[in-house]
Amino acid sequence: MSEKLPQQPNNEEVDLGQLFNAIGKLFEKLFAFIGSIFKGIFSAIIHAIKPLVDNFKIVAAALVITAVLGYVFEKSKDPIYFSEMVVKPHFDSKYQLASNIGYFNSLIGSKNLSELSEVFEIDESDAEVLVGFELLAGPETQNDLFVEYDEYVMSIDTSLVDELSYVDYLKNRDLMSGRLFAIKAKSSKIDIFPKLAEGFRKTFENGFSEHQKKVRDTLAYIERESLNKQLERLDSIQKTYLEAIKNDSKKPNLSLGLGGALPLQIEKTQTKEYELFLKEQELRRNLNKLNQIVAEENTYYDVLSNFDKIGKTDNNIMQRYSLLFPLLTLIFFFLIFLALKAFKFIKDYE
Repeated sequence: MSEKLPQQPNNEEVDLGQLFNAIGKLFEKLFAFIGSIFKGIFSAIIHAIKPLVDNFKIVAAALVITAVLGYVFEKSKDPIYFSEMVVKPHFDSKYQLASNIGYFNSLIGSKNLSELSEVFEIDESDAEVLVGFELLAGPETQNDLFVEYDEYVMSIDTSLVDELSYVDYLKNRDLMSGRLFAIKAKSSKIDIFPKLAEGFRKTFENGFSEHQKKVRDTLAYIERESLNKQLERLDSIQKTYLEAIKNDSKKPNLSLGLGGALPLQIEKTQTKEYELFLKEQELRRNLNKLNQIVAEENTYYDVLSNFDKIGKTDNNIMQRYSLLFPLLTLIFFFLIFLALKAFKFIKDYE
């Protein structure tokens, strides 16, 4: 047995060496696979760019010509102006706002000037210069988002809170989840925008929002009456306790202490003046909060920033034809070269 014992460590060393070699080969294959992926991507990019480089003179000339044509076309067109109005809708009127903006854009697209002039109460000549409307998210700070998330957490089942973190909430949040909205209006006339505000006022004051406001006002009235009645009852109880305190001070009750032995003790009626005071403060806070909500949301929407009297020039990429035309030309060349390569590959395939 003594002769076989020293052979055991050698077998273990061999096994460990084989294991490390296998792990090393596995990593080599992994790195080679990752390298082949990057090499394939690089080769694909080079093959895509190569036809453009081989035909550099033709491509460069085409880009210069289309850039000049785009610049000329850009300067020949009337400029597009835009202005934004930031609003805070109440009573779920934001849904009607989103729907109406789509309706306004369809009227502009179909050149229904009579309906546009009736909605916005403007002349048909002014309706003709409208280009379109867009609904955007209003300005929001990080604190606004935190408050919104906190209110959302308070409104759902506590068992679901852990399943939706703040980050997940922001990812799932869409445009209509916000409270502030920016209405972007575009026109070929620079001073048309202040005339559009009346049309959006009608948008917010719709049948659904009016119903929501009536329900809110009715519930607020019922709650206010309930709080006032509770305060009246509390005031009556407080007066009763004060009267009891006065009676105790005038007619103290004497009794023997220590089971009837001396000295004499004075027994006074126990009251809860402090508890009643705290309850009164709580009821008044609730009443003030209710009145504040009704006062703050007494209109169908609030305008945080109105349309500017003079619009700004719209310089987005869709209006920059000097850049858009060369970009489309470059895409066109790329598709043509790609189609030629595919045709050649299919023709030579056996």
